[in-house]
Amino acid sequence: MNDWPQGWSDDNRGNRYGRGSASAQPEGARVMRQVRRGQAAPPGQLYGGVPQQPSYVNGRGHGGYTDDTVHDDGYDSGYNTGQVYGGGSGGSGGSGVREPRPAPNWRRRIKLTSITLATVLLVTTVATYFWADSKLNREVDLSKVIERPEAGEGTNYLIVGSDSREGMTDEQKKELHTGSADGKRTDSMMILHVGSNGDTLISLPRDSNVTIPSFKGSDSGKFYEGTGRQVKLNAAYAEDGPELLVRTVEANTGLHIDHYVEIGFAGFANIVDSVGGVEIDIPKGGIKDSKSGADLKEGKQTLNGQEALAFVRTRYALPGSDLDRTKNQQKFLSALANQVATPSTVLNPFKLYPTMGAGLDSLIVDKDMSLYDLASMFWAMKSVSGGEGKSMNMPLSTSNAANGNLQWDKAKVKQLVEQLKNDETVTVSGN
Repeated sequence: MNDWPQGWSDDNRGNRYGRGSASAQPEGARVMRQVRRGQAAPPGQLYGGVPQQPSYVNGRGHGGYTDDTVHDDGYDSGYNTGQVYGGGSGGSGGSGVREPRPAPNWRRRIKLTSITLATVLLVTTVATYFWADSKLNREVDLSKVIERPEAGEGTNYLIVGSDSREGMTDEQKKELHTGSADGKRTDSMMILHVGSNGDTLISLPRDSNVTIPSFKGSDSGKFYEGTGRQVKLNAAYAEDGPELLVRTVEANTGLHIDHYVEIGFAGFANIVDSVGGVEIDIPKGGIKDSKSGADLKEGKQTLNGQEALAFVRTRYALPGSDLDRTKNQQKFLSALANQVATPSTVLNPFKLYPTMGAGLDSLIVDKDMSLYDLASMFWAMKSVSGGEGKSMNMPLSTSNAANGNLQWDKAKVKQLVEQLKNDETVTVSGN
């Protein structure tokens, strides 16, 4: 007797529900046919990363499906090869062995790395240049200087150390022993000649006797006729600033000044501190000066900003007073330039940027000064420090001027200026 409800025979169910069996045996108890996948692996063998699945016997003739339309190599052929479970290699043979990874293209990697590093370096260099250029204080206008001598070979810098206390707190003034005088005066003056036959650094003693020439006021534009008035060189700066100082140096030497560089007390100390101090050899007996605050023992030692400022300002504790002080200033500035230009500073961004920041913020230069000109100045000072150039004082006469100021040796000064103008090796000796 048929257990199926009436009308639900195998022949009238239609094609929507598949083809069943009229057997009274429940569907779930029957053995399902299995589509063979090839030869089974030995029992217990891991195949493709998972245990080999049991191979079922085809139900044909055993009460299973007898649908001849399903073939042994049906749509799921290879299901039990392990490929589905990640054990196979994905290759056509299903062997389970991974194909070797291709060797890395080192030439391409090195090329890409080189291009990346070069790009980063270029971008960093350009950004640094514009950053540094924006920090230069171009305040001095040399176009206001009148009746200038003709320019010669090489480049001449007038380097000035002023006693400016601008921006300093009362505590800093006390610590650096600068006092609290208003305004600013020149504490040191040097001419640096950069040329192809050796660089020359010449100190101009502040007490040098000079004649104030005719000049045009830097602020008022008013013309002042020269009267032959003789004063100390540093008085020119105090009277009308950098422009009159340049005018006075040019009129009394006949040498054309191409660039002007000035630094104040605080800026000088900051630069020294930013490079971690500067090593200097203090002369025998040491230096002790209550006015500058110097208290230095003899021998080689590294001076910080405060000690360095006291060293270059010391005057009254030295045997030769102002002349010995100018020698100390040359000695220290050359050592400072040598320290700044070392690879440990230039190649170390944690040292380079603070040094550049401290230096550029502190410098006052002429409107035509470029970073290249500034770098050239420092490298020239480094060469002088290394013995490749010459440092000297302006040649002085054996007798002083009538007003007690230091008198230049006019014959030697003329010869010196001619050698500088022609960019010749300097043979003139100074004091």
